[in-house]
Amino acid sequence: MIQHFPVMAVMLLFLGAFLVAIFGRISPVIRDGIAIITATISLILIYALIKPVMIDGQIISYWMGNWEPVNGYAIGIGYEVDALGLFFALLVVTTFWLSGVYSLGYLKNDENKMHYYTLYLMLSASVLGLVLTGDLFNMFIMIEIMTFASVALTAFRNRQAIALEAAFKYLVLGSIGSSMTLAGVALIYRVCHTLNMAQISAIIGGQFNLTTLMAFGLILSGLAVKSYIVPFHTPAADAYTAAPTSISMIFSGMVNKAGVYGIIRMVYVVFRAMDRSSLQILLVVFGAVTMFIGVTMALTQHEFKRLLAFHSISQIGYVITAIGLGTALGLNAGLFHAMNHTLFKGLLFLTAGAVLTATGTTNLDKLGGLSKKMPVTTVCFLVGAFSISGLPPFNGFASKWMIYQAIYTRAVQSGNIIFAAATVTALIVSVMTLASFIKVTQAVFFGQANPEHTDVKEVPLSMRIPMIIMAVLCVLTGVFYNVVYRFLLAPAAQAALSVRNYIDMMMNDRMTGASYSAAAGVTDIESVPASFSFWNPIVWLLLFVVIFLGVYIFMATSKSTRGRMLEGGEGYDPKYATFFSGEQEEFSQVGGSDLFWGFKTDWKGYYRIMQGLHSGIVTDYASYIVIGAAIIILVIFICMR
Repeated sequence: MIQHFPVMAVMLLFLGAFLVAIFGRISPVIRDGIAIITATISLILIYALIKPVMIDGQIISYWMGNWEPVNGYAIGIGYEVDALGLFFALLVVTTFWLSGVYSLGYLKNDENKMHYYTLYLMLSASVLGLVLTGDLFNMFIMIEIMTFASVALTAFRNRQAIALEAAFKYLVLGSIGSSMTLAGVALIYRVCHTLNMAQISAIIGGQFNLTTLMAFGLILSGLAVKSYIVPFHTPAADAYTAAPTSISMIFSGMVNKAGVYGIIRMVYVVFRAMDRSSLQILLVVFGAVTMFIGVTMALTQHEFKRLLAFHSISQIGYVITAIGLGTALGLNAGLFHAMNHTLFKGLLFLTAGAVLTATGTTNLDKLGGLSKKMPVTTVCFLVGAFSISGLPPFNGFASKWMIYQAIYTRAVQSGNIIFAAATVTALIVSVMTLASFIKVTQAVFFGQANPEHTDVKEVPLSMRIPMIIMAVLCVLTGVFYNVVYRFLLAPAAQAALSVRNYIDMMMNDRMTGASYSAAAGVTDIESVPASFSFWNPIVWLLLFVVIFLGVYIFMATSKSTRGRMLEGGEGYDPKYATFFSGEQEEFSQVGGSDLFWGFKTDWKGYYRIMQGLHSGIVTDYASYIVIGAAIIILVIFICMR
């Protein structure tokens, strides 16, 4: 019976979407009830797989319509639930269930809620289907459903000027990524005559020809678009800002993780290419650039949700860097940070939605002093801010520390300066992340209150419950990191590294001839350690030295001056002058555009370039995707033949 649970969980969500569309007009209670009940049942079905898959080590195979492999070839669509797929499925169902509960209060004043819940369930079903399927074309179909549901949800509040523009960008750029993925799938089918991922892995066997190299490059580029890796990141900021906050949480917690899952599944399992140093360097470079550009763009934002969007990009950079190392520790670290990013970034988006609901704005320059009026939201925000900044004992510290050790170990083993540079980059980015959230904390929750927000009060209980749950999880997964490692991370990483088990279980020992021989030749990159410890004095000393250098560089490049130039360059704004005594008291809240303005001024050359690149023009963004894909394909062709 349990083998039916994955398919039931996915199909139930699709069924719920249709039921909401049919019966949602009858009553708000029926509409909301269908959405929450289907999400809850799907959550229970996926959580029921933890013991057999994560603890007992089973791999659940299910063939749609009982179309099992015939004469060594898979004809039907198979669902393959190993620990890696279930790990991401757990993130998916947890995120969309919390989002659904949050939506009950958050959408109180919105119209067209029937359309919202229909799209919400379709988006959830597509992402869940993507991480559970064992069929490459079925994965593409789920990507397409995910993309178009995301576009519609981005445009949900279409009376806002940014909504339609953001949705159009998402549609165009997402379609380019999907087209690349489809082209890669077609090339794979041309070579392998099958779309089953286990059989493709057995046939290719980690050995490439020109066609499979091209297919690999196209699929990897298409998945990079869904992960928002720089330079494929451009639709993220507008989409995260324009969409309802409950959907922004899903974008950050689910949609970009679908792309990350796809990359892990392709490079570790299907193409078995992570033993190639060229691919490792390629992913690490993309990851390091992504984390740096994301955090520097976030540091200068004065719109709460847009700032969080750029931080989502930056944190995905950490994940890509870790999984690109090609080691068991790196893969564990990447998976851990992917999970933690889902929790703390989802929490931060929910707090931004609470602020928007209470005050009507997310402009950091118009906020302040909300801590006394919204204590629950403030505490939850601080937990999320401490987590993303990597402060102990929160979960962000645990996963970032694992990433630091993984990169450092790889750098020492290889003697490669690129890995060493990635270590320094990761630490400096963490310092800048903390600085960014100091700005948000001051601008939104502390400091002098805006007189326009005297009547602000805490958000409804249905919005507070998901925030409290995620805040508690941010603490528990940081304090009990070894439990998380033992029961979630290690099984998921081992599933990605043990390709033979995935192939044998999916094909049910029916493969014959050369295909099965290729499967038998699979070897693990390395075994996954049974436990993980933070307490390595040498690495702690190294961390202290690198953080000291990072802080010194940051402070040296953000020196301030007396006062601030007025617009036009004439004179100084007295608000920023240095005072000693006897000044007249006035309202002078430090807003989001004020704190660290010296950093932006001293880095004006860099930010001038970034401003030019982030032009808002779709054709420019499309060209970045093409250039990024060309780089990936070129490196793959040159270095992996």
